[in-house]
Amino acid sequence: MTITIALNTDTVNTLDLSPAHQVINQLLQEGNIASHEQQLSFAIEYTLEPGDPRELSEIPELRLWFVRLDAKYPWLPFLLDWKTGELGRYTAMLVPHQFSAKEGIQYNPEALEIFLMHKIFVLSDWLKQQQIPSQSRLKSMAQMLGYELEDAFFEMF
Repeated sequence: MTITIALNTDTVNTLDLSPAHQVINQLLQEGNIASHEQQLSFAIEYTLEPGDPRELSEIPELRLWFVRLDAKYPWLPFLLDWKTGELGRYTAMLVPHQFSAKEGIQYNPEALEIFLMHKIFVLSDWLKQQQIPSQSRLKSMAQMLGYELEDAFFEMF
């Protein structure tokens, strides 16, 4: 079941997180957050000037909204629907990147590594608090972003 957070130009421009709060808080109140793993997506309706060639992740106001969301819910990648590209889009909102016609999105490698390690540590702690097995999930997330994590890495923390 896909769960959608709808954003529009006004919501983004006023940094209004209420659409996300409503959805996420309801999931948390249900008491079984694990049952919603990889089900969350965003429906973004952001008005651009005609002929504006920017991708959504190139719009500073939209990126700022996602930075604010990530500050409130740093464990959100657990809920994102990875199969439909939501993890990649979420990452693009938070990590500097460029678009290439031939190769698609090109993240700044150092920024992506810092982002990934931050998410690994945040999610590891959060998943333990939720009593959800974490190692395979975290390794899968790293793979989605182009990294391989060894089992020994998880023994360090």
